[in-house]
Amino acid sequence: MKIISMIPARFSASRFPGKLMQDLGGKSVIVRTYQATLATGLFDAVYVVTDSEIIKNEIESNGGKAIMSKKPHESGSDRIAEAVEHIDCDIVVNVQGDEPFTERESLEKVLKVFNDDHKKEIDLASLMVEINDWEEIKNPNTVKVIVDQRNFALYFSRSPIPYPRDDKANAKYFKHKGIYAFRKQALLDFTNLKMKFLEATEKIECIRYLEYGKKIKMVETLVQGVEIDTPEDLERAKKLWK
Repeated sequence: MKIISMIPARFSASRFPGKLMQDLGGKSVIVRTYQATLATGLFDAVYVVTDSEIIKNEIESNGGKAIMSKKPHESGSDRIAEAVEHIDCDIVVNVQGDEPFTERESLEKVLKVFNDDHKKEIDLASLMVEINDWEEIKNPNTVKVIVDQRNFALYFSRSPIPYPRDDKANAKYFKHKGIYAFRKQALLDFTNLKMKFLEATEKIECIRYLEYGKKIKMVETLVQGVEIDTPEDLERAKKLWK
């Protein structure tokens, strides 16, 4: 299989504009994410896909590969689908631009899903990590996921799911980490599917797949890392980087 990674990178993030250009240990967040993804050694190629000349120049000046989007996009998956259409590959891994702690072990777990899927029934795979801090569970910036007994995603939400109606039921809570691995055709199909009300309400793009009956295989990882959504996240990331 030919496997590539695409890192969608929008400059004007709604919660933290310009976050990808913020300094993290002497380099920008987007360069840290690009270099961490490249350093895994798992990909035939790694690209940053962006709507920003600033980000494009930042990546290229640090020796990386960047692709400019041709038109505006609602989601990172839409942005990647446009870029990957004419690139020869089998699997496309979407690593979010605000994931500077991306590492090999978790990505290997995601890619193994496709090696084991001999009937090619799985459209995409993604990561989840158990969380126990109730403040994080309640935080709408933390996307939660619930799965069936085979770890196929049932739903994603910014709300606490499952709701703890019975606090003796020993519910587990999982955070969805912003890494997706797609079969190329599933990604191209995504961009032709219209956004429905659940995705529009939650603003979580992978809900679109569930609404259209696609299968998302979730893989548990123990690696927390820090996804940089807010200035407070950036400060946490700086401490962790040290």
